[in-house]
Amino acid sequence: MRSHRRVVVTGIGMITPFGVGRTVFWSQALAGSSATRLIQGFDPEPYRSQVVGECLDFDPSSVVDSSEVRRYDRFSLFAMAAADEALADSCLSPSSERTGVVMGTGMGGAATTDLQYEAMRTKGRRFVNPLTVPMAMPNAAAGHIGLRNRLRGPSLTISTACASGANAVGEGLRIIAHGYADTMLVGGVEAAINPGFYTVWDALRVMAKRNEDPAGASRPFSLDRTGFVMAEGAAVLVLEEREQAIGRGASIYAEITGYGVTNDAYHVTRPSMEGEANAIRLAMSDAGVVPADVDYINAHGTATAANDVSETNAIKAIFGEHAEKIPISSTKSMIGHSIGAAGAIEFAATCMTIREQIILPTINLETPDPDCNLDYVPNRSRSAEIEVAISNSFGFGGNNAILVARKHR
Repeated sequence: MRSHRRVVVTGIGMITPFGVGRTVFWSQALAGSSATRLIQGFDPEPYRSQVVGECLDFDPSSVVDSSEVRRYDRFSLFAMAAADEALADSCLSPSSERTGVVMGTGMGGAATTDLQYEAMRTKGRRFVNPLTVPMAMPNAAAGHIGLRNRLRGPSLTISTACASGANAVGEGLRIIAHGYADTMLVGGVEAAINPGFYTVWDALRVMAKRNEDPAGASRPFSLDRTGFVMAEGAAVLVLEEREQAIGRGASIYAEITGYGVTNDAYHVTRPSMEGEANAIRLAMSDAGVVPADVDYINAHGTATAANDVSETNAIKAIFGEHAEKIPISSTKSMIGHSIGAAGAIEFAATCMTIREQIILPTINLETPDPDCNLDYVPNRSRSAEIEVAISNSFGFGGNNAILVARKHR
């Protein structure tokens, strides 16, 4: 168990396929809506998988002047918008010296990279944008958040595939807990739905091909699932040292009490139940909780057969008989899988779940996989008493990141 400074969440900002802002996300997710639809940004016809979770309501000029938009990749604009909302939500004027940023991303400035390779191929080298490097570099999002808010504390970017956002939250927790900063803006961001990167993901044959039913394409823990739905988005959370937050009268979503991180060392794309279970065990030990203490799990829940079964078995391995009593749900069933942003979006949802005492559903769960036989809160939100919750994130490369949060008292 950690014996360092305690850390709480005081602000949340989100950009998701449901729309701009945490309020839109929460209301739509609470209703069990689906934000997945056929690709709008480019022609879907050539692709095996044609369903995505795009952030169609996002207006870049709401973040920077319209004349400056072309200087930023979409993922940086997402991150800046989410950070703006999180800071406003926290009612915080951060200290420049004692505030930092940790952001996670899987693909960084994918849209810029794709566009410039196409310009080079079709027009020639002279037509490549000279700002490509600062636009596309993975740390651009964290850098712009720091520049925008004059934050001079630690600034880090983490890329651990689908665990990136969760790792960013966990590392921000550690930075504050060990006294290196008092406030951290942490989260994840992804904006990789563009022809080039979508083509290579489509080639992996891990994405849903339920093109005739876009709203029902993401089906975690279902026997009739066909893969995950690619999405984009961002979430940024304001983490604060607890005494600072209390001292200024901040509204607190939850306290982060545990973080577990492991690597499977098993396979670059296939998950390992043992590695996942070990990360859950470490996070619970860090939080000082036992299986009977856990009231809810926000699952990684991608809707791929390998992940759904592996995650279910990892939960059973750690929680034993108590696993059957824990409500578990997958946010990805509604908004798709936003890769590097997913862990942050889902942890934000977990914190909101703790504050509101309502569990979001796993939608499209009509025919459960017999190998996934736990309580996945099918199709409808559920009121519950939640003291302790866990958020699971697993990524290619064998990366596992688990966060534990509890109701603040």
